[in-house]
Amino acid sequence: MAAPVTDAPKSLAEVRARIDALDAELAGLLATRQSLVRAAAAFKADSQAVRAPDRVEQVVAAARERALAAGLAPEVAEAVWRAMIGAFVELELGEHARLAGDAPA
Repeated sequence: MAAPVTDAPKSLAEVRARIDALDAELAGLLATRQSLVRAAAAFKADSQAVRAPDRVEQVVAAARERALAAGLAPEVAEAVWRAMIGAFVELELGEHARLAGDAPA
């Protein structure tokens, strides 16, 4: 878990540089998540299993809890996770179709 900002930035440029550094870390983490999402597609029987609405709600609830513990507004976490999950579900649907032979490689 990333530590909260304890040493206040001295300028807008410093704030932006720190955000850019965090964004780079997030991109790497999301790439790892993407690999796992692609792998999950092979284990799912159909598109409904990919969409997994119950699992989505479970993941969002966990994100809200982790957000509270980390000092992040739960509503921000929920919005981010829902957007992320939506994008990854679309990716996984494509991967599932490809593996089933229903989509081009």
